[in-house]
Amino acid sequence: MCGLLAYFSTDAERVTDTTVAAVRGAQHCLRHRGPDENEAWWDERAVFGFNRLSFIDIEHSHQPMPYADGRYRIVFNGEIYNYLELREELTAAGATFATEGDTEAIVAGYHQWGEDVVHRLRGMFAFLIWDTQENKVFGARDPFGIKPLFTARLADGALVFSSEKKALLEMLGGSTAAGGVDGASLQHYLTLQYVPEPATLHRGIRRIESGTSFTVVDGELRTERYFHPTFPVRPVATDEQQALYDRIADVLDDSVRMHMRADVTVGSFLSGGIDSTAIAALAKRYNPDLMTFTVGFGREGFSEIDVAAESAAAIGVEHITKVVTPEEFADSIPLVVWYLDDPVADPALVPLYFVAREARKHVKVVLSGEGADELFGGYNIYREPLSLAAFDKLPGGLRRALGTLSTKLPDGMRGKDLLRRGAIPLEQRYYGNARIFRDEELTFLERRDPDLSHVAVTRALYERTRAAGYDDVTAMQYVDLFTWLRGDILVKADKMTMANSLELRVPFLDPEVFRVASTIPVDQRVTKETTKYALRRALEQIVPPHVLNRRKLGFPVPTRHWLAEDLHDWARQVVEESQTDEWLDKRQVLAMLAAHRQNQRAGSPVDYSRKLWTLLVFMVWHGVFVEERIKPVIPETVYPVRL
Repeated sequence: MCGLLAYFSTDAERVTDTTVAAVRGAQHCLRHRGPDENEAWWDERAVFGFNRLSFIDIEHSHQPMPYADGRYRIVFNGEIYNYLELREELTAAGATFATEGDTEAIVAGYHQWGEDVVHRLRGMFAFLIWDTQENKVFGARDPFGIKPLFTARLADGALVFSSEKKALLEMLGGSTAAGGVDGASLQHYLTLQYVPEPATLHRGIRRIESGTSFTVVDGELRTERYFHPTFPVRPVATDEQQALYDRIADVLDDSVRMHMRADVTVGSFLSGGIDSTAIAALAKRYNPDLMTFTVGFGREGFSEIDVAAESAAAIGVEHITKVVTPEEFADSIPLVVWYLDDPVADPALVPLYFVAREARKHVKVVLSGEGADELFGGYNIYREPLSLAAFDKLPGGLRRALGTLSTKLPDGMRGKDLLRRGAIPLEQRYYGNARIFRDEELTFLERRDPDLSHVAVTRALYERTRAAGYDDVTAMQYVDLFTWLRGDILVKADKMTMANSLELRVPFLDPEVFRVASTIPVDQRVTKETTKYALRRALEQIVPPHVLNRRKLGFPVPTRHWLAEDLHDWARQVVEESQTDEWLDKRQVLAMLAAHRQNQRAGSPVDYSRKLWTLLVFMVWHGVFVEERIKPVIPETVYPVRL
């Protein structure tokens, strides 16, 4: 695990001492991603910077790593879980190895198989290989986008890549040099609660998309999607259902086994729900001394500490908890936003930051349950097509009339949103799990593009689902793989754990697990009564019975109450001090904050907390990265007490 930074010149002999110094200087932005080593390598056309957090072959697998008598240099962020099997196959084909780790397996595989190596990698990764003989760069990100990779073009024409956007901002010379705030990305952020790939909130910096490989030749960047998720769904006969559940259980056990490969102690996050409990229970099979970690708040109804402790006791693991106060929560926001690079308006990332900080005192690696909902049908919203089935039978005119009726009903009235959503097709109503501001609600956005809509983000995705003949539930899952999962879930997982020099591994997001999950028929994923039906049946042999049908909470955050109480004054100060007048009508934002407080005190069901939180996070981000008015103190890396 590491933070990588790479510079590639368009001309021979362009690299100078100044270039090397610039790369070395920007590496300090990555120190939290790799406190164990800080290295650099360069030749006439390329510079590699590398900060390493060591897990496997700590003594020998130094990067940037040479291969084939120095023909190649590789920098790699991630873990390849099938590296032992790859090395065995490559050795049989005549490859030689100087290390025992997974990095060399990638570059040796590239030497042997070329760009097809990406199809053989089972893990999470972002890597770049410089071929000094061909003057060619080859790189890739993992299928689901677990590990990040940003890119930009400098004023001298060179291409730069990094694990963190902030390192590229430093290479470019700041926010203005990076093109300033991208208005379209801001509008998408306010709708989705994150900036969708491949964009960032700076015009001049982009992301390499998940499941994509790329080459750079003579400064020309070419990308190609190598991961095309498919759902070859077929009905499962009654006598085959148990075989399906057994396959799910077996592939999860195998994935956890592979994800436990490390030369250091591996722990596990435990929220108390079915996903994290399953991972922890399976992990204990391979580490009897497993430690688990959870986080919560003092407010009733917003903590899973008790249920997580109950699950920990049932599977027999040591359990450590962290309770976050409103004051800690507010104080951490500027630092959390700095680590994020781009704003993500998911309040759950703050408790994730704190539980990661606690875990890092004990372990270097943790397992977690991200991805289970997207692969196995775990979100309640996936049941919506079942509840809206009656609308599909109505004439178009009547459906539109019901939609118009919904606009006349007061906010918060039961059934209002059901009528609204039932009146519009899936492509218009579903664009991921966020749904913060609808287009017509963006009246406070000073530079709104009326022709820009969330539909632009998902249009191509829906075209693929319709061409494949997917039902609405499968289409929603497919869309989430390219939006919610990689835009929110995996960003907060990577950024908040790496902020604490902690590696997070996600066994559900494994190619072999996806291969099995993609074959589950829709009626084995969601029913009118439950979600993740097949997964729950498969886990009957793994998790304690009291966990199987527990309501999903995750890391719930009491922002609804705090923004009306403990954090109201903090929020008002953020708005008043923010220099975002170019983008936002702050009077409307302050009015929304006041209305939210009044609604909560009056017991009204109208809740603006998610909308307010989205705006507040952007304002803090703007203060950090654009105004440079907010300067969070970056702590020294947390080192473990025991490994």
